[in-house]
Amino acid sequence: MNTLRLYIKSMGMLLRSHLQYTSSFFMQTLAQLVMEGGEMMAVILIVDRFQNLKDWSGGNLYFFFGMMSVSFYLTEMFGRGITGDFPSMVRSGRLDTFLVRPRGVLTQIMCSGTDPRRITCIAVGIVALIMGSSLSGIVWSPLKVFVLIESIAMSCLLILGLFMIEAIFCIFSVKSVELVNAITYGGRSACQYPIDVYPLPLRALFTIVAPFALTLHVPASWILGKTLYGWPWWAALVTPLSGAIVFGIMTILFHLALRHYRSTGS
Repeated sequence: MNTLRLYIKSMGMLLRSHLQYTSSFFMQTLAQLVMEGGEMMAVILIVDRFQNLKDWSGGNLYFFFGMMSVSFYLTEMFGRGITGDFPSMVRSGRLDTFLVRPRGVLTQIMCSGTDPRRITCIAVGIVALIMGSSLSGIVWSPLKVFVLIESIAMSCLLILGLFMIEAIFCIFSVKSVELVNAITYGGRSACQYPIDVYPLPLRALFTIVAPFALTLHVPASWILGKTLYGWPWWAALVTPLSGAIVFGIMTILFHLALRHYRSTGS
């Protein structure tokens, strides 16, 4: 609880610091809205041109897009210390100061950064979710609401865990490893559409290596009244937990990697 209080207090302080420059914050937030609006426009054009993508209707596509957008940008907003700032911490030597403080290193990293500009991207995702729900005729029940919240929360942990792979490489290489972006930003772009529209190698990548299919597509399919991979309905409750497993494994590996950390001397 003490760690959670520290995190919330840090987020509040960082948010107030961003709002000190109101005009800059507003313009950058607007730019994020244009960027994510462009992503959603691509989905709208696909729906307008093809009506259906395999067995998925236009409303289904909006729903998948919304779940991915909300999950990814919530992680970027509240986990910026891992998703964006970590390479600069290593290069500048700021990580060194974390090692001598009486708090966990990962906790301090998480408390060191936030990106409130992403709020408009999350808003676009919520609009897509509402559109998708309405067009798909989803009949909501308490269990479906629970599965939706669980799926988004576990997807956030999965995304954070995948960004920690880059952080682990960065401890050894000093610089960020762009190859990892193939499963983080690349995963976001690819998995905002149903996973079964892709060929087998991509389905295997995003089911086994970076399991967006398990945290997001399986529960989303069940909420939409369809099945993915022919799995039973309870898979929608169980498979999202893979996000917590990936995050747990990456946390252990991150702390093991820290034992080999060598300061840049900055």
